Amino acid sequence: MKNNLYKDAIAKFGKGLQIAMFIEEASELIKELIKELRGKGNRENIAEEMADVEIMLEQLKIIFNNNDLIQKFKIEKLKRLEKNIRGVEEWK
Repeated sequence: MKNNLYKDAIAKFGKGLQIAMFIEEASELIKELIKELRGKGNRENIAEEMADVEIMLEQLKIIFNNNDLIQKFKIEKLKRLEKNIRGVEEWK
């Protein structure tokens, strides 16, 4: 159901506008995170902006049709992260 809603939003507003909306939502999350680092954060605002970014990110995955490539990179980056944290050479 969510996937259809995302596709409907892309169809209604267009790919370009949804890409721009992702950038806007990401910048709003960044702003809230900077407030947090300055000791003036609001956890509810951060959660709301995170939700917005996640919704827009799902639309980007549809727009660019690159979920398989994303998964490949995520696995590689998680392996690297684990190696950096634990010194693990192989990721299970």
